[in-house]
Amino acid sequence: MLLGFKTELKVNITQRILLAKHAGTARHAYNWGLALCKKLLKYNKENPEERLKFPSSIDLHKLLVALVKPTHDWYYEVSKCAPQYALRQLRQAFNDFFKKKKINGKPVGFPRFKKKSRHNSFTLDGSIKVIDHFQIKVPIIGVLKTYERLPKGFKPKNVTISRQADRWFISFKLEIEPESTSKITKSVGVDLGIKNLAILSTGEVIEGAKSYKKLEQKLRRLQRDVSRKELKSNNWYKAQLKVARLHRRIANLRKDTLHKLTTNLAKNHGQIVIEDLNVLGMMRNRKLSKAIADMGLFEFRRQLNYKCELYGSQLIIADRFFPSSKTCSACGQVKKTLTLSERTFNCECGFSCDRDLNASYNLVRIADAEFTPVDRVQPTVLDEAGTKSQINDTQDYVQLCLPLGNFVQF
Repeated sequence: MLLGFKTELKVNITQRILLAKHAGTARHAYNWGLALCKKLLKYNKENPEERLKFPSSIDLHKLLVALVKPTHDWYYEVSKCAPQYALRQLRQAFNDFFKKKKINGKPVGFPRFKKKSRHNSFTLDGSIKVIDHFQIKVPIIGVLKTYERLPKGFKPKNVTISRQADRWFISFKLEIEPESTSKITKSVGVDLGIKNLAILSTGEVIEGAKSYKKLEQKLRRLQRDVSRKELKSNNWYKAQLKVARLHRRIANLRKDTLHKLTTNLAKNHGQIVIEDLNVLGMMRNRKLSKAIADMGLFEFRRQLNYKCELYGSQLIIADRFFPSSKTCSACGQVKKTLTLSERTFNCECGFSCDRDLNASYNLVRIADAEFTPVDRVQPTVLDEAGTKSQINDTQDYVQLCLPLGNFVQF
C-alpha cells in the first residue's frame, strides 16, 4: 500500500530563497491559468454559439510557454516542473468542481486564487535520489538535508515541498507492505466525544489534546498585535509569522495525540468499532462547533482507516442512527430520550454507568455479534452463506446486536 512520508528540511539561506522562488512561480502559474479559465468560461457563457474548448493542463502549459515565459525571465531560474504541476492541479480542481465531487461531505467549490502567505508548495520530478539517510537530491535545488532518517535505496518519482510558517517540509509516497501485528484484545468499541476524545470498552479514557482551547488566549493576544501593526510593514510580517507558528503548534499537538491513539488501537486490537459520525452536521451547532473542531474527529477516522489496513486490523463502522448511547448494555432496553446533560446512564433494570462507557460497550458487541447495522429502517445482516437477510422485528434486532447476559462484571 502507498503511504505518504513527510519530514522537515534543514535548509540554509540560499536554499530558502530558491525554495521560495519555486513556490512563487508555481503560485503565479496557477493564478494565471485560473484567470485565463475564468475569462474563457465568461466568453462561452456570453457566446453560446461560438463556444471554445476548455483547455487541458497540456494546453495551459503550451500557452504559458508562449505567452508568459518570454516576458517573465524569472521562470527560467526554477525547475520547469513547478509550473507544470501547478497547472495539473488547477485542471484537477476544475474536474472536481465540474463533477461535483464531495470532500468531508461538502461539495467542492469553484477554484480560488492562491495567496502569497498561503499554499506555498510545489512539486518536482525527474532525477530524485536519496543519497544517504539524511540527504536527498532534487533537480535545480540540489542536495537537501533532513532532520529525520530517510528510507535508504528508495527513488521517489516526485516530491512535494511545502512551507509551514518559517519551516520547509518535503513529502513523497512510499510503497509499504502491510504487516499483521499481535493483538492484545480481539475487539474494542470506541466512543468519541467532546469532554474526552475517546472512551474504550476496556474502560480506558483518552483525553484529547484540546490544543486550541489551551492556546486560545495566546493566539488572541498575537492576533491583536497583528491588528495594531502597520499593514505590510516589517513588524506586521514578524507578527504574522508568530501567529503562523502558533497555529502550527496547535495543529501538531492535535495530530500527535491522534496518531498515538490510532496507532495503539490498530496495532493492539483485532476489530475496532466506531460510529459513523456526521461531523459536518455537528459543526453546525454554534455552541459546540469549536470544541468539536478542536478534537479532530474526522482526522481520527481517516488515520484509523489506513492504519487498520497497515497493521492487519478490521475497522467496523456502526450505522449513524445506531442508538449506542440510548441502549442499555445490560438488558438491551432502548430509551426514548437522553439529553446531553445526562452524563450517567440509568436503566430500569438497575444498571448504572457513564453514558460514554455504556456506548462503547454497545459498540463492541457489534463486533462480537459479527454484525454491522447499515440501514436505519430495515437492518441487514450477512448469514453463513454470505447473503443479506432482512430483520423486520425490532426485538430480534436488539437481541442480535446486544445479546442478553452480563457482558462485563460490575
